[in-house]
Amino acid sequence: MTLVRFAPSPTGPLHAGNARVALINWLFARNCGGRFLLRLDDTDRERSGEIFVAGIEADLTWLGLDWDLRARQSERQASYAAAVAGLKAAGRLYPCYETGAELAAKRAAQRAAGKPPRYDRAALHLGPAERRALEREGRRPHWRLKLPDKVIAWNDLVRGEQRFPSDSLSDPVLLRGDGRILYTLATAVDDAEMAVSHVLRGEDHVANTAAQIALIEALDGPVPAFGHFPLLVDAAGRGLSKRLRSLSLKSLREKGVEALSLGAFLARLGTGQPMEPCRDLAELAAGFDIAAFGRAPARFEAAALDRLNAKLLRQLPFAAVAGRVPGLDAALWQAVRGNLERLSDLEHWIAVRAGKAVNGTEDPAFLAAAAALLPPEPWDRETWGRWTGAVAAASGRKGKALFLPLRLALTARPSGPEMAALLPLLPAKRVRAGLMGDSPMGNKT
Repeated sequence: MTLVRFAPSPTGPLHAGNARVALINWLFARNCGGRFLLRLDDTDRERSGEIFVAGIEADLTWLGLDWDLRARQSERQASYAAAVAGLKAAGRLYPCYETGAELAAKRAAQRAAGKPPRYDRAALHLGPAERRALEREGRRPHWRLKLPDKVIAWNDLVRGEQRFPSDSLSDPVLLRGDGRILYTLATAVDDAEMAVSHVLRGEDHVANTAAQIALIEALDGPVPAFGHFPLLVDAAGRGLSKRLRSLSLKSLREKGVEALSLGAFLARLGTGQPMEPCRDLAELAAGFDIAAFGRAPARFEAAALDRLNAKLLRQLPFAAVAGRVPGLDAALWQAVRGNLERLSDLEHWIAVRAGKAVNGTEDPAFLAAAAALLPPEPWDRETWGRWTGAVAAASGRKGKALFLPLRLALTARPSGPEMAALLPLLPAKRVRAGLMGDSPMGNKT
């Protein structure tokens, strides 16, 4: 059974890059009938917070991503302790006593010599007496995994064959001197015990994967398949972070971005697929292919998302928005949806229908003459054409000089929905009063 996981750290709100990782995993799982695990990496007690946990779950729910399983690393400490004990007993985890400054000096010397910065395994040559002497100095060891002497390779689902000789890698630290478990250990233990089948994540984790594979093998766990897709960057090519609040899901939601627009946008970035709306996430899942991602960074262009959002709104049926905007009905939605970029744009058109929009023209004589030529009720889609034809004949106007003052008087906008569809929805009494300058829809600037 396919099982993928999304493992965010609840140390801040989700941004678009985090959401893309979650979405790709969810789509992959749903495409092959698998399961999606939400696993909270909340072992950083100082920075993790329940407010962020709630925010992550709310953001995923808004995006339309449900989870089949849920876990928290803070509740799995016994599993990590058992793994540490087993690795120590097998001689795969060894104590190291260098300070941070000493390790930094070693790395600087290696770089100066043109060598890759990797741990030199000096601690493996310490005898029991030497270790006791270091501990008497007050040093507490951190613990490293001894990597196997071989090439660690895997066939990446996005990048193809990947090979990492052991002499290019540094034995990873799994346990700090204060006893805290590090990400590499917790993640590998969880993936092994939970039988995660596929790990799909950003390419910034490629170098970690070789060590993670070695660790899972040392734990006798099933090694998952891996896929590393290009990172999402902002319009300037910079990486995203939780500090970039403008691309947080909360911020995008508040700006009026539809969840389905964001989902389609994030799923197709970097694949070469056209940015077109989708009916639902199930449609995205049915056509999802992890191999479609290219190698170039995926650039988050806000203008492209805006265009996609507008396309989506113009295709949505009334049932998809019913109840989301007070005062909206099917007739008004049908009339104005082709001119929306955000659902919040409806507020103006609801005000227009109520006769509360403020006119931005200065042509009172023309508008008064046009008001006198308004056809009697009831109005239908033919009314606009009959009315403007009569006004044109009486005034001699045509084109912009004819239509713009009327549109401004009725909608307070120089452009917008088709007036033939909109006019029948407006209250006739207020239309007449507005054209005469006697209501909030009237001639004000």
